[in-house]
Amino acid sequence: MPKTAIIYLVWSDEPKKYLSRALLGIAEQTCSKENLHLLVVYNAHKPEEESQINFIREEIEKNKDNLPPVTILEQEKNLGFSGGNNLGMKWAVDNGFDYVFLHNADGYLADKTIEQLVQTAEIDKKIGQLQPLVLLHPETDLINSAGNNWHYLGIGYCDKFRKKVGEFFLPKIKDVGYVSGAATLLRADLLKEFGYWNEDFFLYHEDTEYSWRLKIRGYRTVMVSDAEFYHIYEFKKNIKKYYWMERNRQIVKLLLYRWPTLILLLPLEILYNLGLLVVALAGGWSKELVNAWVYWLKAVNWKNWLKERAKYQADRKLSDRDVLKIAVPMVDSGDLVVSKPINALANLVFTFYYFLLKIIVWW
Repeated sequence: MPKTAIIYLVWSDEPKKYLSRALLGIAEQTCSKENLHLLVVYNAHKPEEESQINFIREEIEKNKDNLPPVTILEQEKNLGFSGGNNLGMKWAVDNGFDYVFLHNADGYLADKTIEQLVQTAEIDKKIGQLQPLVLLHPETDLINSAGNNWHYLGIGYCDKFRKKVGEFFLPKIKDVGYVSGAATLLRADLLKEFGYWNEDFFLYHEDTEYSWRLKIRGYRTVMVSDAEFYHIYEFKKNIKKYYWMERNRQIVKLLLYRWPTLILLLPLEILYNLGLLVVALAGGWSKELVNAWVYWLKAVNWKNWLKERAKYQADRKLSDRDVLKIAVPMVDSGDLVVSKPINALANLVFTFYYFLLKIIVWW
């Protein structure tokens, strides 16, 4: 069996909340421990907190007889979600691993998950990235993500969120809009060829961008329903996240679409942002939204992302018409920041515009 490194990224006080349960899931993996390695990346802590590194070492020592070999990388500052995972992925690639599994701090593995994911990846080399079926905890009969959907405006959300397992058919392998970064298996050879996660994203949509980086080059991104990961999911109220969500949504669109499509999307984008401003004012995060707009007033930001965009456009094998086929026309998420009637009205507009685009966009 190929060698897999499990990257467990954790920061602040997360080790005391989640580490013990995560280690138990890793210890229970059915694949040989000889083919696994656990890499714990401690992504520093808040200034007012004490380091949890000693606690991490103590927990690993207590469980060492049941765990695969373990390496700990302690950081002096928070590198962000993408930066912390990149540190682990680079270590795994440099040490000759075939696959990397990114393991969210606030989750744990079912016993056959790594084995199922690696077996699926070995069967089809055109599968570039995989995720298990992500279930909620403690409501383990409810789905967190059966793969993620990607709306054509760059909005991402969990498919089948809070739907009950067993109430509908899930294929063993399902192509998805993009793979959830909470639990995902990546090929080391593709990381070497196409690069690691973009650290300029810092938080949110870095998983979206990486999935599309593979898709435009002809690789599949899939969910494997026989593999399971349990996620103690919470859409936190920290309003700073809205800056990263909105700024990074715009970046993915800029990287992905051709200029004629971006121009066609502009009227809807303006309308969407006006509506978003109303929602942000009501929710108390208008400053974060405005800061995401101001970001694009700086020429240096345009210069950097246009350079990155050139790589996308040079290597792409998907047309914009193909991208629209993968995208969804509506937003249906349990994490909505607007009321259901407003969301229903927005979806009417989104759907109408989507079908116009599918008629017009031939490139």
